[in-house]
Parts: sequence; C-alpha cells; structure tokens
Amino acid sequence: MRYVFLLLFILSFISCNVKKNIVYFQEADSSKDSTMTNQLILNTSYNLVFKTDDLIYIDVNSADVESLKPFMKEDMSAGNQLPGYVNGISAKGGYLIDFNGNINFPLIGEVKIGGLSRSDATQLIQTRLREYIIDAIVTLRIQNFKVTILGDVKVPGTYNIPNERLTLLEGLGLAGDLNITGVRNNILVIREENNIKKEFRIDLTKNDIFASPVYYLNQNDIVYVEPNRAKRNTSIVSSTAGIFISVASLVITTINVITK
Repeated sequence: MRYVFLLLFILSFISCNVKKNIVYFQEADSSKDSTMTNQLILNTSYNLVFKTDDLIYIDVNSADVESLKPFMKEDMSAGNQLPGYVNGISAKGGYLIDFNGNINFPLIGEVKIGGLSRSDATQLIQTRLREYIIDAIVTLRIQNFKVTILGDVKVPGTYNIPNERLTLLEGLGLAGDLNITGVRNNILVIREENNIKKEFRIDLTKNDIFASPVYYLNQNDIVYVEPNRAKRNTSIVSSTAGIFISVASLVITTINVITK
C-alpha cells in the first residue's frame, strides 16, 4: 500500500511541475467567482513609426479624378493575395523609405517620413499635396510589415502582417503555438531601435506580459522560443548515437577481418 501512496505522490509532484512549466497566465486568481473579470494593466503605448526599408503603400483620393493620374501605380496585390514571405508574392506599388528616411513621391518629390508616426506622415504628405490637389485624402500602410518567429514552435518562419498591429501572443498563434517542449518562461524578442539591437525576455506563465514593451510586436521583430533541457539532451543523444553506432560497426568489422 505504501508503494501506491509513493506513486501517487510522485505523480502529483510531476503534475505540479508540468503545470508550472506549461500553463500560460498562472497568476489568475482561481478563488474568485468565475463571472468576475481579472483586470490587467495593458501596454497601450503602441505607436507605429516608419523606418528605413519600410515599403509604404500610399493611397491618394480626391473628388477630382483627373488630378489622381500621377499617383496611379500597379496594383499591390497578385491574385487577391497579400504579399509576403509565406506565399512568395512580392509587394508592388509601394514607396521604399531610403537610408535617409525619404521617399520620392510624384509631383512633390522627396518627402522625409522616416521616424514619423503614421498620422504625422499622413498629415505631412497631405499638406505638401495641397498645392496640386486641394481636397487630397491620403492613406498610408506598410506593405512589408513582418515578424520572424523561430525555435520550438510548430511552424517557424517569417510572417507578413496585413494590419500592422500584432501582439506577441497573436504572433505565436500564427506560428501554431509553442511545442510542448518549448520553454514558456524565457521567450526572447529581438528588436532594432535606432540601429541598436535590444533583447527582451518574456515569461508567458505570468500576466505581466500585457504590460511589456514587446506585447505589441514591431516591424522586423524576431521572436525565439528555446527548447527545454529534455529536448536539447534528446537531440544531443540522437546525434552522438549515430556516430557511436558507425564507429562500433567499423570496429566490429575490423576485428572480424583481423581474426579471420
């Protein structure tokens, strides 16, 4: 009977460790009524800023259709599919921000929008266009907004994001979520700001992710999920086992040849 209790104790211990390492958002207060809402402080500081190498789609509208002809470019889509790394379709019809933060726009020439928010860049272009189109309405969007998700997830890769607003959780969802062997309490997000690489570590088992500066992913962010120790050890054993078997086979063959 004591062995049964010992087995139950071991199983309960393993179960607790599994929950600690795998379950997301463990800080929720389960003692509260399920109808109560847990209030979390959300990072609302997301503000898209245009950068060098961003490909900007600019749409200009006006009641004067004739005045819009200089701005009519090839449609940015192909077969009604969004451009991106996954489907291999290149973005078309956009304006690439150069190293100095400028784009070359019809009629008005160079416009420096690098470092500006969407609203500021929109206002700047509309103001410059008023000399040619009094009632110009301008819409800006990044065509090559992408994030890269690597490591121990189901579908690693680079993802083109059509709406320019993506949370870390949504990004991991695009990659099919973490594998069961992915380390959830040490997610790495690499971000470039002002030509400086910054690293952020995120613990998905805690609720403070919602207040993190990388809760919203930026253009070109890289997310890496490391495998747990068991998977790393398994990989090492698998690779060395093949070498060991090959060496053992060679030794046995050599011995058989010598002893004959």
